[in-house]
Amino acid sequence: MKQDATRNAAYTVDCEDYVHVVEFNPFESGDSGNLIAYGGSNYVVIGMCTFQEEEADIEGIQYKTLRTFHHGVRVDGIAWSPETKLDSLPPVIKFCTSAADMKIRLFTSDLQDKNEYKVLEGHSDFINDLVFHPKEGHEIASVSDDHTCRIWSLEGKQTAHFLLHSPGMSVCWHPEETFKLMVAEKNGMIRFYDLMAQQAILSLQSEQTPLMSAHWCLKNTFKVGAVAGNDWIIWDITRSSYPQETRPVHMDRAHLFRWSAISENLFATTGYPGKMASQFQIHHLGHSQPILTGSVAVGSGLSWHRTLPLCAVGGDHKLLFWVTEI
Repeated sequence: MKQDATRNAAYTVDCEDYVHVVEFNPFESGDSGNLIAYGGSNYVVIGMCTFQEEEADIEGIQYKTLRTFHHGVRVDGIAWSPETKLDSLPPVIKFCTSAADMKIRLFTSDLQDKNEYKVLEGHSDFINDLVFHPKEGHEIASVSDDHTCRIWSLEGKQTAHFLLHSPGMSVCWHPEETFKLMVAEKNGMIRFYDLMAQQAILSLQSEQTPLMSAHWCLKNTFKVGAVAGNDWIIWDITRSSYPQETRPVHMDRAHLFRWSAISENLFATTGYPGKMASQFQIHHLGHSQPILTGSVAVGSGLSWHRTLPLCAVGGDHKLLFWVTEI
């Protein structure tokens, strides 16, 4: 693996607004291209992108906008439903958003005449993360600054409600054992809940605070990663509730942590959106230094491609994509 210096994004796509959040669809959608969603001040765009790493006859990136949804308020988070299918008739696009008005919106579209959304209300403060049930997609979990984690049915009813000790920053569903949910709190506590018993079954502790983002490694669910303070932190839950490895990465405080979808040793972190630029780094557990460092004008959002070592970050009127080698 070659060591990369700071470098520019491999590909960019121009957008009509500042991008607050970006998410690749993590599920198989029945099409060779990759669905991507990004949100701005008052809209969500669903697009399709294909990269030269996947298709030999493409130069760089091929991108097409499929649908723009008017949102009316700033988009803070986006989660894809596993029910999204492009090879069904009609196609189904299903995702939910969290917004600056503290509400969740559930969108369903057939990319033609049917474009519906439902509002889920109940949080009393900003929603920091949300995720669909990874198998059936029949529930949504969300965490908020109001010190709660809530589970919602698609009809908008709350089916479970966990009180937290501090703002909830991240929520992840176990990909196989779907009765397990991970919730990370700003005070550095990460808890795993059994949704059938509706109680916590395990907890991890970060010595640094504030914990801003945590992620369950889908390639190896014994691994959990987070960023807190200026550091990234990795746990192996089979070994200890205390971190296995910690490393300072972002001088201006770390903001987001995401594991790669294809390797349990590859992950990315971002620094806080600064006045000029925020730092983006890709790390490999076998290397003491980041294997790639990028800079984004007021970057926000972070998402990995489902099958490539490729990351998307939102920027000022741009989507930026970085590719690394593993």
